[in-house]
Amino acid sequence: MTEINSVSETIETDAGPARVTWHRAAQPRLVLAVSHGAGGGIEARDLRALAGVLPGHGVSVALVEQPWRVAGKKMAPAPKTLDVGWRGVWPALAKTGLPVISGGRSAGARVACRTASELGAAAVLALSFPLHPPGRPEKSRADELLGAGVPTLVVQGGNDPFGRPREFPDGPYELVEVAYADHGFAVPKKAPLGQEEALEIVTDGVVRWSASLG
Repeated sequence: MTEINSVSETIETDAGPARVTWHRAAQPRLVLAVSHGAGGGIEARDLRALAGVLPGHGVSVALVEQPWRVAGKKMAPAPKTLDVGWRGVWPALAKTGLPVISGGRSAGARVACRTASELGAAAVLALSFPLHPPGRPEKSRADELLGAGVPTLVVQGGNDPFGRPREFPDGPYELVEVAYADHGFAVPKKAPLGQEEALEIVTDGVVRWSASLG
């Protein structure tokens, strides 16, 4: 993984100030804008891995911190408020004139799916899509994923309690499974693949898929 210099900017939104940290490619052809989940920030292992790898493949990565996170709050607001924050940063993401992949992990993946069509996203990257609350498969959020309306890649841990790959319905999306991994793509020490190998499955899958987008 290559260390990439990053630059942060604060964006005013109707939900409060958000923050975008750019990891720019030397000759970008795409922008991947990706936000965090409801219980963490852009320090998540998969987001760090993508920011380290994708710029070397012509994809600038914009790590987006929602206003609630910038404000230092510990609990994410309602989904509608998350959507407001995401809409507010979109002009800053699109100002390069390049196609923008709308992405996120967990709750951020739901936001990306819900808003992709209206914002004109080129595609959606859904990391650890929370198909349902743990132990509540009847509370499915599949309609959000299936309704994204643009090319979509789901990257899902094989042991994610929010939805294992085999639980996902058929639909117009690709799915990359990270065997043994949980919701944060952590793998048990006894698993036959290590943590770095698990993250390479994530990054390799996104690199391959993003290359197919043009």
